[in-house]
Amino acid sequence: MPSERARFVHQHRDRLLRLANVVGCGWGRKRAGQRDTGREGLVVFVREKLPVSQLQSKDVVPRQVGGVETDVLEVGDVRLLASPARRGSGPDHPEGAGHRAGTGSGPDVDRRGRFRPAPPGVSIGHVDVTAGTLGAVVRDAATGEPYILSNNHVLANQSDGSDGRARIGDAILQPGPFDDGTMERDVIGHLARFVPMRPAVVVPGCRLARTMEALLNVPLRLAWPRYELRVLRRCDDDNVVDAAVVKPARADFVTDHILGVGRVQGMAEAEVGMKVCKSGRTSGVTRGEVVALGATMHVGLAGGVIARFADQIVTTPLAEPGDSGSLVLDQRRRAVGLLFAGSEKASLCNRIQAVCEALDVRF
Repeated sequence: MPSERARFVHQHRDRLLRLANVVGCGWGRKRAGQRDTGREGLVVFVREKLPVSQLQSKDVVPRQVGGVETDVLEVGDVRLLASPARRGSGPDHPEGAGHRAGTGSGPDVDRRGRFRPAPPGVSIGHVDVTAGTLGAVVRDAATGEPYILSNNHVLANQSDGSDGRARIGDAILQPGPFDDGTMERDVIGHLARFVPMRPAVVVPGCRLARTMEALLNVPLRLAWPRYELRVLRRCDDDNVVDAAVVKPARADFVTDHILGVGRVQGMAEAEVGMKVCKSGRTSGVTRGEVVALGATMHVGLAGGVIARFADQIVTTPLAEPGDSGSLVLDQRRRAVGLLFAGSEKASLCNRIQAVCEALDVRF
């Protein structure tokens, strides 16, 4: 069920998302320079904060929306945070060379190495992706059996459930393929459940769309031979979580002790200004605070596609590429979110309550 803040944001988001330069909006606090005024309202997220003189009047964010103040925050382009590219074979990166496995939580621990048991906070990935982060060990709500929690785009290859990018039972490697994980020695488990990811536009597979494409391309190619027209279908569905779980091949292949943080002490709802931390494959343990709740944000997926995510938590920057899937916790080590996207200026997380409900799991 959407949070109360998300329902308010939903009422007004279409008006704001139509504005040039706007990538999202959420419920937060108005800032005066670097100072938190304590006044809550609607935060509008933009790629770049521009002077009003450089904007057309129709693209200026109004001072108030729905009777509440607005604030404008620059976040850049928000994207998924899996590792950016598969590392190739060669003299510098020999296939299967691997990394030194670490066992502690100090600064010398290589989170990209092989761990058994594997703690949350280390490299993991579907056999056909690069690498992300093992976020947490959760339990099936009915049976209590352990599962590994991370993102769909880390464990299920950004699948919408019908595109063949991933199937239940697919092998999951720890470390992920980008970190030299191999099918021969590094299978930690198999994909058990995932929530489909829906892009804002999709390539339709119906015969009518393909026929229209073919007909329209005939005159186009006569005029501009190097160009081709594609027919796309808009998808207005919101994504609420980017999440999946894996059944470990053996229960003793995982531990619920988050590397550098400790064990999860239940769940909590995020609040604006809440201090949070995460433990991730790339940047380790980092700390920040919650900037906005109930946010709707346009997120860049692999391949240049955009997806719309609703009822999200926005924080100060916590993560780098490869940190996708990290669990976000408050100062009492209670889970509040599942990190999946971000930029140099902000991080984006699913509400952990929505994740657990969608996957039918618990802590």
